[in-house]
This record gives sequence, C-alpha cells and structure tokens, in this order.
Amino acid sequence: MDLRSPNPYWLLKNGLISNYPSLPKTTKTEIVVMGAGITGALCAWHLVNAGFKVIICDKRHVGMGSTAASTALLQYEIDTPLYELIEKTSESAAVRSYELCAYSITALEKICRNFDGQAGFTYRPSLQYASLKKHVANHKKEFTLRKKHGFKVSWWDADKFETIMGFSAPAAIYSQLGAEVDAYQLTHHLLQHCIKNGAQVYDNTVVEKISHGKKTVSLLTGTGITITAKHLVIACGYESQNYIPKKVERLHSTYAMVSEPLPSQDFWYRNSLIWETANPYLYLRTTKDKRILIGGLDDDFYSPEKRDAAIPRKAQQLLTAFRKKFPQIPFKPDFQWAGTFASTKDGLPYIGSIRQRPHTSFALGFGGNGITFSLLAAEQLTASLCNRPDPDMALFSFNR
Repeated sequence: MDLRSPNPYWLLKNGLISNYPSLPKTTKTEIVVMGAGITGALCAWHLVNAGFKVIICDKRHVGMGSTAASTALLQYEIDTPLYELIEKTSESAAVRSYELCAYSITALEKICRNFDGQAGFTYRPSLQYASLKKHVANHKKEFTLRKKHGFKVSWWDADKFETIMGFSAPAAIYSQLGAEVDAYQLTHHLLQHCIKNGAQVYDNTVVEKISHGKKTVSLLTGTGITITAKHLVIACGYESQNYIPKKVERLHSTYAMVSEPLPSQDFWYRNSLIWETANPYLYLRTTKDKRILIGGLDDDFYSPEKRDAAIPRKAQQLLTAFRKKFPQIPFKPDFQWAGTFASTKDGLPYIGSIRQRPHTSFALGFGGNGITFSLLAAEQLTASLCNRPDPDMALFSFNR
C-alpha cells in the first residue's frame, strides 16, 4: 500500500536516524509487534517496560510509512465533535473518550522527557474557530459540553478572536491543552530504548502469512523465515485492514507543506495549534526549527497517483489560505507532501481482539488523533497482556 508521497519533511529533516537489519533466521519470542511506525513503537515501549520479550518487525524501514508523513498535532479533540460523538455512543462514553485523549497528551510528554530534545514535544494550546457563521451554534454547543465536563476551554467571540489572532472568524474555542511532536524521531527513540532493554527490531521484513495455533501465532516472511510468539500485536496502521474480515476504515488523502525557517519563533498567539470547523479542515502548527506547517484540504479517495498529482495544486491552495490569514508573515514554501489516512464511523480507534484471530490484538489509531490513540492502545493492550484488563478498552472494541 502506498501510504505517502516522497520527501515528507520529517524524513528529510531527520534522515536515517538508526539502522535495523532484516530478520536473519527463524526465531521465537513472547510477543511480536508487526509494524514499526509510531503505533508499533509505543506498543513495544510499554510491552518491554512491562518485562515482555518482544520482536518488532516491519516490511519497510522503521517509521517510513504514515509516521514519516504525520503532521503530529496532539489534541484531545477527536475528529468527531463531542456533541456528535454523544449521539453516536452515549454521553459517558463520549466524554470518557475525550478525557482519555487529554490524558494521553500528558502521558506522551512524560515519555518524551526521556530523550534529548524531547523528540520535539512542546505543549501548545489548541484553537478551533468556526469557519462560517452557520457553524457558531453547534460550536457553542460543543463549548458548553466541554466546559460542563471539566475541560479547560474559553469562548472567543468574533471581536476577541480578531483582536488576538489578527484575522476574522465568527467564534472560536480556545483549549489550554494540546501539543506538537516529531513522530518520526520519537519512533526511533522508542525503538532504541526497546533494543537497549532486550527487544529486537527488524525492518525490510515482509510477513506473507499469519498462522494461529492453539497456544501460539506464527509469522512466515517472504524469505521463508518464521517468527513464533505467544501473542501478536498488529500495529500496521491503515494496512491492518488486510487482517480484519469486516471493513472498519475509510481511506482519504491529505496534504501538507512546511515553510522555510523564519527569523522569529513567535508567529501568532502562543503558537497555538489552529484548526477550523469546516470539513475538510485547514490546520496550522509550528516546528522547533522556526517553520510553519500547514495541512488539510483532504480528499475522500485512495489513489496514490491521483493524490500525488494533486500536490502542486493543493500546496498553492494551502499557501493562499495562509497568506489570507497572515499576510504579514513571509511564508516561503520549502517542502510539500501528501499522505493517506483512514477514518472510522465514529472517529474512535479500534483496540483489542477479534475472534477470527486468536492470540492477536490490534492497535489501530485512526484519524487525526492517531498518535494519542496509539498511546492508549499501547497502555491498554499491555495491561490486558499483564492480566489487568482496562475497562476503557470497551470504548474502542470491535464490538462497540
């Protein structure tokens, strides 16, 4: 599956941080994690720290799939607004999902403290503005619900928004909690920690067949080598659908660009994560090396050829949208790319198991919250394998 266009910014910025061999011989372990992107790396980190013997494998180089293309905004706000999620699930389930995403941001920060430069982790507030006047009523409804359930949010009317931000919007919700990170760098940091604690990481290792026995699961590679484990964690991102009998994802294409480094680091109010209520939405963030990242303009299709051919046109549209909002900032495009991402029926991840695949768990953090969902998957699956099942797993089960 073609997950992204060539030359995403994070890969060019970081290069090959670490090198990993392909699987050299048939081997056994307690747990094998299939997928060495940010999701697999977070799962491996938690499993290794819990004392399990772990092998991580990937058909690509580490972090070279969706992780390299991630724009890595860390938000507790799910792509499905809280008021809509309540209608799809229940008020208690929807609020708990939002609370868990908020928790995951602080949990990721604690992990990032272990690494030099904290893998680019920086707390940022999140500012979601109403794209149109007709969106204000639902946006106010969203604000009221979040305020009611203890989220630290403020309401900005049109005058306050324009005074603080310098461009106009009919209203906005300002959230104190949000963050940004370098997902590609964090992935390598996590896996290097795992290796130092006894794990084995193999890339360029294609799994051709998965066989489920009474007490074990075996992975047969394209070179005829086998990994046998007591348990398998499938963390292959959007390609995980290949191992699930029912369709759980819808594929989309998304676009991003990043500026050349700028003289100042303070671009707008607290360098907030900026996004909007329109669907698809435009979003903005900053980077530690004084760049501005713009993303969005999603298309509702999966076609790598069509997606990549659209990059020049989409990049120009992103640039035009930015300059309309911030004409005083001399944004000069440096890199632009596109990627594939998946959404679900309710905007929530899928974490857990299905009866068709014994001794197997899935960690599928879909949508705009892929990294925060992956943190939750890593914690919940580790707890389950330690015979301490997390009751919150029911929120994200395949049977919800």
